[in-house]
Amino acid sequence: MRNVFGTWRLVKAIAEDADGKPLPPPFGGELAIGRLVLREDGRMMASIIDSRHEIPEGQIRDYSAYCGAFTFDGETLITRVDASVDADRIGTDQVRGVSFEGELMVLRPPLRSYGGRPAEQRVIWWEKLSDV
Repeated sequence: MRNVFGTWRLVKAIAEDADGKPLPPPFGGELAIGRLVLREDGRMMASIIDSRHEIPEGQIRDYSAYCGAFTFDGETLITRVDASVDADRIGTDQVRGVSFEGELMVLRPPLRSYGGRPAEQRVIWWEKLSDV
């Protein structure tokens, strides 16, 4: 099993509709900023934000941040959320499929609706910055 413990930097995020058709990239595309920390004691935190200076009219600034206790079995990362910017996530299990492309960790959350939009599948690539 790969060592996932450490600090990770967001590299890329994409979104697809329920039929697999590409959607505009979440979090501002190439300008997204994100960090993920997975500690050996089983605690994690994740934060991603659209860092564009200006958001086009009619759009919202995507932002996601949560933390909690997690488990990882080599294929699935499950976080029991105990703090979040989205109050509806608190007390839920956030399930992410995990795979690796070279040195990059790829997380796939389930299909869900974001900000009242139709359901979409997001895929997020992370690069490891450190083991701490």
